[in-house]
Amino acid sequence: MNTITIAWAALPFFLGFAIYLIPKLDRYLALLGTIASFVYALQLFILESPLNIKLLDNFGVTLMVDRLSGFFILTNALVTAAVILYCWRSDKTAFFYTQAIVVHGSVNAAFACTDFISLYVALEVSGIAAFLLIAYPRSDRSIWVALRYLFVSNTAMLFYLVGAVLVYQANNSFNYAGLRDAPPEALALIFVGLLVKGGVFVSGLWLPLTHSESETPVSALLSGVVVKAGVYPLVRCALIVEEVDPIVRIFGIGTAFLGVIYAVFENDTKRMLALSTISQLGWILAAPEEGGYYALAHGLAKSSLFLTAGNLPSRNFKELENKPINTRIWIVLVIASLSISGLPLLTGFGAKALVMKNLLPWQVIPLNVAVIGTVIVYAKFIFLPPGQGKKPKPGFWAAIVILLGWLVTANIVSYKTYNLESVVKALVTIAVGWLVYSLIFKRSTLKLPRVLEEFEHLIGVMSLISILLFWMAFLWLDI
Repeated sequence: MNTITIAWAALPFFLGFAIYLIPKLDRYLALLGTIASFVYALQLFILESPLNIKLLDNFGVTLMVDRLSGFFILTNALVTAAVILYCWRSDKTAFFYTQAIVVHGSVNAAFACTDFISLYVALEVSGIAAFLLIAYPRSDRSIWVALRYLFVSNTAMLFYLVGAVLVYQANNSFNYAGLRDAPPEALALIFVGLLVKGGVFVSGLWLPLTHSESETPVSALLSGVVVKAGVYPLVRCALIVEEVDPIVRIFGIGTAFLGVIYAVFENDTKRMLALSTISQLGWILAAPEEGGYYALAHGLAKSSLFLTAGNLPSRNFKELENKPINTRIWIVLVIASLSISGLPLLTGFGAKALVMKNLLPWQVIPLNVAVIGTVIVYAKFIFLPPGQGKKPKPGFWAAIVILLGWLVTANIVSYKTYNLESVVKALVTIAVGWLVYSLIFKRSTLKLPRVLEEFEHLIGVMSLISILLFWMAFLWLDI
């Protein structure tokens, strides 16, 4: 299994190189990489114990894959495959497919790392490849958005790298477990980098503009997979170092609330989905034990919604309310929206139920309120009028079949959550959310300020969050 793991980790980068040599096979080679990840992820669910691979033992450079990694890798495989199929009959060049498979490979690497230096390399490679995908149209707007993303990302990783060095200085190892004995500033610097990369809390307010202004398949890839490369290490650290768990949970609740508050009042479809991504990432952090399954549920639904939003006649909800959309496209919107809202028989229901079962007492009330907020947000899509709209782009249905198919199939994992109480609670929550939407938010025209999203404020927010993290680390790490 060790040899298979190393081959699986290296395969996407080999395929990216091969695409340049044989450009006529670009999409086939890229799809092959996602199939390999899919098969590998399924193997992880039958492992009896985590697989550990020591690359540089003296430096604590190790890989570890287990069931948690399996959920994240499976999400990466399915979402990337869907994006490739969506672009299959488009005019995308070999360059696009190369960057897509490099993003896929580097994100996979992040899901296997358990040391800070390997993670740094994986996150930097994924950041550069994502930058190239965002800038792919080469318009002035896309290049500016991509450069903004790259600058924020690299600044965050500078914070992170200094923190990683402090961990090594304290432990002679880069392993995640070194956080326990590292100085509080190490945790503060590492976590501020990961919070930015993952789009968590106010550190993630670069995300709405970046995801909404990218091309449709790139938006699906970013929200479905790429941001989770920053969230996964937070989850893994919380599981390895129990003193870190309260910090991760607090940021989980904070980001769940922040994202949903902004999303409720947003009238642009892609910005609303991007803001909702911030909120949904909070659910992954709120209960680290079930973060992997929730990441799968969110990645499948959110990618479906971004791909579908790219086929709507307008990005403005007010205009869409007066422009009937293609009925089959509307059905896709409804299914994906209901999953994120927590409807039974869809993966989102089981994911939410498992998270709720693993919450600490102080988390229960705020996260139940956040559920109602999520229902209100996605009611915007559900209550759009269906009709005779334009047909979707070629490749749309192939991608949607994969995403929605697994959105139903993966529900098997959470079969134990199905009982009368949980089903009734989910249905009542959805009904309350729809009622509140119809009575209040459907007619709301409030616009929240975007000052914190402005480029000049993003770096300042990093500094403020690092101070907050230092204080939290000082308290919880008992230094």
